[in-house]
Amino acid sequence: MSDEPTGTAKRDYVPAAPQLWLYDFLVAALARESRWRPALLRQINPTAEDSIADIGCGTGTLLALIGQTARPAVLIGIDPDRAILERARRKVAAVGACVDFRVGYARDAAILLDGRGINKIVSSLVFHQVPMPEKRAGLAAMRAALLPGGELHVADYGLQRTALMRRLFRIVGAGDGYENTEPNARGVLPELMREVGFHEVKETAVIPTPTGSISLYRAERGA
Repeated sequence: MSDEPTGTAKRDYVPAAPQLWLYDFLVAALARESRWRPALLRQINPTAEDSIADIGCGTGTLLALIGQTARPAVLIGIDPDRAILERARRKVAAVGACVDFRVGYARDAAILLDGRGINKIVSSLVFHQVPMPEKRAGLAAMRAALLPGGELHVADYGLQRTALMRRLFRIVGAGDGYENTEPNARGVLPELMREVGFHEVKETAVIPTPTGSISLYRAERGA
């Protein structure tokens, strides 16, 4: 985990957008957020009894929606980018949601969430940005952070099934690095989920966007 602030220090992650103020606009315009985000929220099905962590929470859009929907007992947002977390704090405060924000990576989830009784972990548009070792380490840490029987909910670029979707997804590869994005395009995420021990791994939806198809996944930690 890096404690260096965004801007001056060398970063070992792909920033959410070249300019922070562009992030929400780009997600809405290029990733069809209005289609997959509500579907992901329905899949998560948050309740007041849940303890939920959003890994790679970005500007806090999903956390704000969850907070407005159910007011979970525990709601935690984790992201390595301090600047984007400041934006997230303002966003959730505007809707009256109570969120504990922490600086860290997906691979830090087990440490950062230790003792918090997390029964649901969510992550959106994170795994296509990181190298294979980080994808695997992040998923393993998420499983370790969950209570027995806990759930993982992921929205990200997945298997690109058609020539058109593969061609559109090259836009993402150009920005986030082909070595990071190509495994997602080949459908690696559910394979990695099973590899690190998740059960009942399912792709629940595939949503075409101007930058390739985004898949929703659901998995269970098991005992």
